[in-house]
Amino acid sequence: MRTLLHDAEIVNEGRTFRGDLVILDDCIEGVHEHGDTPRGNYDKCVDASGCVVMPGVIDTHVHFREPGLTHKADIESESRAAAWGGVTTFFDMPNTVPQTTSLEALHDKFRRAAMSSYVNYSFFFGVTNDNVGLLTQLDKHEVPGIKLFMGSSTGNMLVDREEVLQRIFQTAALPIVAHCEDTGEINRRMKEAVERYGDDPPVALHSKIRSAEACFRSTSLATRLARTYGARLHVAHISTREELQLIDDWKEDEMPPLVTGEAVVPHLLFTEDDYDVRRALVKCNPAIKTVQDRDALRKALSKGPIYTVATDHAPHHRSEKEGGCRKAASGMPMVQFSLLCMLRLVDEGCLDLPQMVRLMCHHPARLFDIHQRGFLRKGYKADIVIVRKGSPWTLRNEQVQSKCGWTPLEGEQFAWRVEHVFCNGRHIVNHDRFDPEARGEAVRFRMTT
Repeated sequence: MRTLLHDAEIVNEGRTFRGDLVILDDCIEGVHEHGDTPRGNYDKCVDASGCVVMPGVIDTHVHFREPGLTHKADIESESRAAAWGGVTTFFDMPNTVPQTTSLEALHDKFRRAAMSSYVNYSFFFGVTNDNVGLLTQLDKHEVPGIKLFMGSSTGNMLVDREEVLQRIFQTAALPIVAHCEDTGEINRRMKEAVERYGDDPPVALHSKIRSAEACFRSTSLATRLARTYGARLHVAHISTREELQLIDDWKEDEMPPLVTGEAVVPHLLFTEDDYDVRRALVKCNPAIKTVQDRDALRKALSKGPIYTVATDHAPHHRSEKEGGCRKAASGMPMVQFSLLCMLRLVDEGCLDLPQMVRLMCHHPARLFDIHQRGFLRKGYKADIVIVRKGSPWTLRNEQVQSKCGWTPLEGEQFAWRVEHVFCNGRHIVNHDRFDPEARGEAVRFRMTT
């Protein structure tokens, strides 16, 4: 099938230009400057005038909850939310039930996704104090990297033995994605808060308990180990301005530096002041921090050193978000609206469109060496999003596709809409129509071309 996307504003590889894009079956046949599109017959023509065409978003940090926690979410529901939001590829984290810390659990996730994911997928392997020996058995073409929890979070996968940490950084052949919070510091602050406020301290204290110091201390250790042993490290969900000083600067069109940093949408949107209204709906780990921290992260989107933007999509039932620092679950659903949030930051002048596409599409593909995705190039898979800016509209929970059925963004206004999404050339989202027969593919890595 041959499809023409006609008269678009194409954003790709640092350029914005008017042109057309041709899809042949599941791949991009050509990207053409306006007026240079080959004549011929097309099976479908999509009028993209007034729209922005960009690669599909690659979200390298989600928690889709399957298996074991499917009362909150599952691959079917969350990949549907991803598709509606212009996310055509996701990488799922290992703190599920059971944890993705064995080869059997890893292969089970791939089997499940093949049956139910509407978009493309892969899965991180979780490293623990006891399974380091399995790292050499991972297929480098199948797995993007390993996930290391250097601080307690959902799933109890903390790696806290120094000799194990050293062995991981010495032997890991794949990128290490690290959750960095110092557990000793967090436990000390929680103990103090409980003694003063009772068993479930107010949620507004979450940013003080899971503090900037806890983040900086753990990130300092991770970056030191990476540079000592030459391991590739990607620090997940950086939340403080101090941590930015520990991350390597990058230059476009070069290989990613040894130590890279990820910002996630919640830390780019919210601050600790939002606890007053949104309460535990914006409770996450690491905690949202000060206005100064959020503004530093926003500045780092265009000035560096942030290398990728993801969501840390982590849905819970609304009832699980009730309570304070100890009882309310941490995490929020964001995958459906991450692109819209970033487009709003573009409108606010935090970054421009090519920079946004770089952070959400190009850089994830470069960092994990994804095969033929993340760019609008001839021969690459046709993962494409078409967005349009128009009259403002208000987000309501009824629009949420995630199984949990709520968003911390309810009541927020947006000017952009996702109008079309192609995944592997298939027109999965067409305005308000969704293709339930679509199925994504397992992403491949480090393939020679």
